[in-house]
Amino acid sequence: MFLLKLALRNITHAGLRTWLNVIVLSLAFVSIVLTEGLYDGMSEQVRDAEIDSNVGGGQFWQKKYDPFDPFSFEISHSEIPSDLNKEIERGNASPVLIVSAAIFPRHIIQSVRLKGIDPDQKIVNLPASILKEHSDTTSIPGFIGFRMAKSAGLHAGDYVSARWRNIKGTFDAGDIKIIKVIDINSPLIDKDQIWVPLEKLRKIMQAPGQASIIIVHKGITKIHTSSRDWVFKDRNFLLKDLNENINRKKVYSTFFYVILIGMALLAVFDTQVLSIFKRRKEMGTLMALGMTKWNVIVLFAIEGCLAGILAFIAGSLYGFPLLSYLANKGIILPRMIQQSQFAIGLTLYPKYGLRLYIVTSLILFVSVIVVSFLPTRRITKLKPTDALRGK
Repeated sequence: MFLLKLALRNITHAGLRTWLNVIVLSLAFVSIVLTEGLYDGMSEQVRDAEIDSNVGGGQFWQKKYDPFDPFSFEISHSEIPSDLNKEIERGNASPVLIVSAAIFPRHIIQSVRLKGIDPDQKIVNLPASILKEHSDTTSIPGFIGFRMAKSAGLHAGDYVSARWRNIKGTFDAGDIKIIKVIDINSPLIDKDQIWVPLEKLRKIMQAPGQASIIIVHKGITKIHTSSRDWVFKDRNFLLKDLNENINRKKVYSTFFYVILIGMALLAVFDTQVLSIFKRRKEMGTLMALGMTKWNVIVLFAIEGCLAGILAFIAGSLYGFPLLSYLANKGIILPRMIQQSQFAIGLTLYPKYGLRLYIVTSLILFVSVIVVSFLPTRRITKLKPTDALRGK
C-alpha cells in the first residue's frame, strides 16, 4: 500500500511528463480500437453484401457450370428438377440463367454475361421488379450496375445491340434497353453483366424451364435434391475466396496495430529512462532509508501501470463518444472505393465489440508494465551512496 501511495504521489507531481504519457497512450488506444473496428465493420459489411445480393444461403450449380470459364455457359444449363421447382414455388429459391453474349456500345465489341432473373423473386436484393415495367416489346429490358455502365459508357434509357448463340448453336441478335443503372455493391454481379427477365432470356435462348444456377434463400442453409445434374455449393464454399482475401489484408491491420503500440510504448520507455536519470538522488535516499532495490523497481512499474490506467480513462472519455458517433453515422467513403474488388458501399459502419475493448486494453496495459519495468533493471546495480551523489 505504501508503494502504491508513493507511486500515485509521484504520478500526480510529475506534471507534464505524466500527461504526455497519458495523451500518447490514450491516442494509441483509441486509434487501435478505431482501426480494428473499421476493419471488422468492413469485413462484416462485405460478407453481408455478398450474401444478400449473390450468395444467399447457398447455390445449386448445374454440374458443368464454372463461373470462371465463360465457354462453359453454353452447356452449363439444364431443366430444373421437380423437387427444386417446388422450393422455387414456395419462395425458398430463385433460378438464374447465365448466357455469354457480346454487345456493341460506342461501335466496339464487348463480352458480357446476360443473366436472366425472375422479376418477382425475393431471394436477392436486386431490383428485379423494374423489369416488369418495360412496355417496349421490340427490345429486351435490362438493368446494370455502375461498374458495367462506366466500362460500356451506357446510361439509363440507352439501347445497345447484343449478339448471342442459343442452345441449338444458332447466332441471334437483338436490342437491350437499359432500364436503370443501379448501385450494386458486389462486383461479382456487376462487372460485364446485364440482368434481364428470366423468361425473356429463356425464350431467345430456346431453353424453356432451364437455369444455370439456383440461389437459395439466405435463411435456408440446405435443400436436398435427387438430381445429379445439380450440385449444391454452401456459403463457406462461395465465400472462400472472399474470406481468404480478407484474411490476407488482415496483415496490414496487424502491422498498423503494432506500429501504434510501438510508438506509444517508445514514449513511455523514453519517459521512464529520463525519470530514472533525474531521480537518482531520490532512489538513493529511498534505499538509504531501508527500501530494497526491488521495491524501487516495483515503484517505477506501478507508476507505469497507473499511467496506463489514466490513459485508458482519458481515452474512454473522448474516445467513446467519437467511436459511438462513427458506429451510428458511419464514415462516408470516396466513390473510387467501390471500384475495388470488395462489395462495400459508400458508407462504412465500424463494428466495436466488448472483446475488442478488453483485448486492446489488456495488450496495452501489459505492454506498458513491461516497458516500465525494463529501464529499471539498472537499479539492481545501483549503490545507494552513488545514487545519493547523483552518479
